[in-house]
Amino acid sequence: MALRTPPLHAVHETRGASFTDFGGWEMPVEFDSINEEHEAVRTAAGIFDVSHMGEITVTGPDATELMNRLTTNDVAALEPGEAQYAAITDEEGIIIDDTVVYRLPDSLPEGTPGAGADYLFIPNAGHDAQMHERWTAHREQWDLDADVTNQTDEYGIVAVQGPDAEDLVAAAAGEAARDLGRFSAEAMTIAEVPAWVARTGYTGEDGYEIVVPMDEMEPVWAAFDCQPCGLGARDTLRLEYGLLLSGQDFNPEENPRTPLEAGIGFAVDLDTDFVGRDALAAQQESGVEQVFTGFVLEERGVPRHGYSITDEDGAEIGAVTSGTMSPTLREPIGLGYVDEGRAEDGETVFISIRDEGKRAVVRTPPFIGENQ
Repeated sequence: MALRTPPLHAVHETRGASFTDFGGWEMPVEFDSINEEHEAVRTAAGIFDVSHMGEITVTGPDATELMNRLTTNDVAALEPGEAQYAAITDEEGIIIDDTVVYRLPDSLPEGTPGAGADYLFIPNAGHDAQMHERWTAHREQWDLDADVTNQTDEYGIVAVQGPDAEDLVAAAAGEAARDLGRFSAEAMTIAEVPAWVARTGYTGEDGYEIVVPMDEMEPVWAAFDCQPCGLGARDTLRLEYGLLLSGQDFNPEENPRTPLEAGIGFAVDLDTDFVGRDALAAQQESGVEQVFTGFVLEERGVPRHGYSITDEDGAEIGAVTSGTMSPTLREPIGLGYVDEGRAEDGETVFISIRDEGKRAVVRTPPFIGENQ
């Protein structure tokens, strides 16, 4: 099957980007170097094309009920212009995907992404068709009145992230951008293009994610004079803050995990009647056997997805799901699941690299900032 390409592909190619297959999309993995792009976001600002993310709108009299029954957080608590992080779980409480849900204002300027809808939610790359099918199937099963539209091919997203992001977005979109609180959003205009501007991100830094019509992305991208960044830096940035990567830090087939195991219990509201709620309530009562945490390798090597985590006797107590050489710390760091009793900060564990146990110390993310 041919890869989907973002509308900025030619722009990225001209800039010298190298590309990779991610979630069925041919996306830029780096423009200059991962370390250079990573540092720009930590110290100034960088811009990312994240048009591989899905966009699905939901509207109608039963839109809130449908959203609340298919995501783990309390969608009904959202005011227009607010957003929340949530998981999407199956009947067993296993994470199928994670998402950000936006409650849209009653009226948006014509042409603004989401105009006319009640909610916009963002599935991960390659999951848009699956989530559209899930929403429509449950709508029919529960006999709810709601329209569900997959608009991934109509909308694109750019993310401006870093300490200078506020100044850059305010210069392009207007001073109102400074007033947006975290996980809030508003309709704005950038380079004469209607945009849905949200104070969200996936880097651990302050920043914005900007949803625009897919065929008008080029002037919006050009409106920001900062380092272009690819998915390589996006991965090292999110990893330093311990943010989950769908399909890697959880996978319903290869590594089934619940939100409580994955450390996102804060995004679960057991007072709502969502799919998987009863399983998670039972797990909360009984406790989890393994938990998601981080570690820093104290010996030479780089932890990789799938490596075993062992105790001092070589007995397996978990597995690595993500790892890298931290560009900020210049130390090898990783994320993974370990037995609940071995997850305390400072606990010594071993990462099996080429059949050799490398000493590591457990450290609850984020690895930088308050924990640095």
